[in-house]
Amino acid sequence: MTAVLRVMLDQLVSPTDHDLQTATRELTRALIAHAPQGCEVEGIAPAAGGDGAAALSIPGMAGVRRTALARRELAGALQLGVATGIGGGMIHAPSLFAPLVKHDRVHENDQTTVTIWDLRPWDAPDELPRSSAGWHKAMLKRAVKHADAVVVPTHAMARRLGEISPKLSDRIRVISGAAPEGFRVPNDEIGRRRDLGLPEGYVVLSGTAAPSDALTVGFGAVARSGHEVPVVVIDAGDGEEPAIAELAAAAGVPERLVHVRGALDDADRGAVFGAAVAFVSPSARAAFPWRTVEAMTVGVPVVASASDVLREVVVDGGTLVATGEDAAGALGEAVADALGSTAAAERLAVMAADRGRVFSWLEAADKIWALHAEL
Repeated sequence: MTAVLRVMLDQLVSPTDHDLQTATRELTRALIAHAPQGCEVEGIAPAAGGDGAAALSIPGMAGVRRTALARRELAGALQLGVATGIGGGMIHAPSLFAPLVKHDRVHENDQTTVTIWDLRPWDAPDELPRSSAGWHKAMLKRAVKHADAVVVPTHAMARRLGEISPKLSDRIRVISGAAPEGFRVPNDEIGRRRDLGLPEGYVVLSGTAAPSDALTVGFGAVARSGHEVPVVVIDAGDGEEPAIAELAAAAGVPERLVHVRGALDDADRGAVFGAAVAFVSPSARAAFPWRTVEAMTVGVPVVASASDVLREVVVDGGTLVATGEDAAGALGEAVADALGSTAAAERLAVMAADRGRVFSWLEAADKIWALHAEL
């Protein structure tokens, strides 16, 4: 008898977040590649929309069940716990987008596991649209009642989630994410950077103008380093260039040195990292630091604040800085050290690349299969 793991693929059909889309794609591929003998993977997706069937063409998938509802309507139905036509069985969701309803794990072998990558809906709800924060909070309440396990990517986030929802504590599991499989600096990196209008040799930051605290500290760190170096900001929101330039100028980085780009595909991000002299990660939020992991994967020197999440993710793969009231100053000293000599930069690059090899979607898939076997 074949055991079937059914994976929620909503982010492949109607993506709401680039990193969730990537995580869904990479995890599903890895689950198929590492399926135990006698097991296979099926997909569950909303009714046609977005990229449609083309986005669901993952080699080796046993099939895809499409619901009668499109993603928006399905999200509302899942929040209310009404019938969706998804059915039971072993279900894994790379997000909270899952049928969290009463089911019989013991007699019917129904299992539902979900994943949380970002705790901002609870720790910083004002940073998100009210509807999004409300949906996540409602779905977590349903997970407390009905999920067989809730996956988070770090132990620090597991502790925090246990504080937010104490009733979940014995059902929380830690399974990390990773950079996209094969993430690298592409062979045509120079051409890609030329198309993006970027110089060579810069510090990379990731973030948006709202909230602005991470970029403000990042720009301040570059300014306080004493090095006049270009700064490339990726993952900016549409139309945020002027606001981010103002943040940079206020922190002491001239506008002429600032290059703002939005969400980039994997190859373009790899090209951006290919000419980076450092990646600065000042965020203290309880969220998986996707760009930090990518920077380490391709051997970019990393300077990061010693928040609980970053300390656990970076470990010895970069320079961790205890930040207090003068976070920019503390990080600035570390940036100055990273840019101060070729030997220091090479040492940090090797440390980053060594740490980057720890993160693997195939290992994550093995742990997901083991989790469902345990359940």
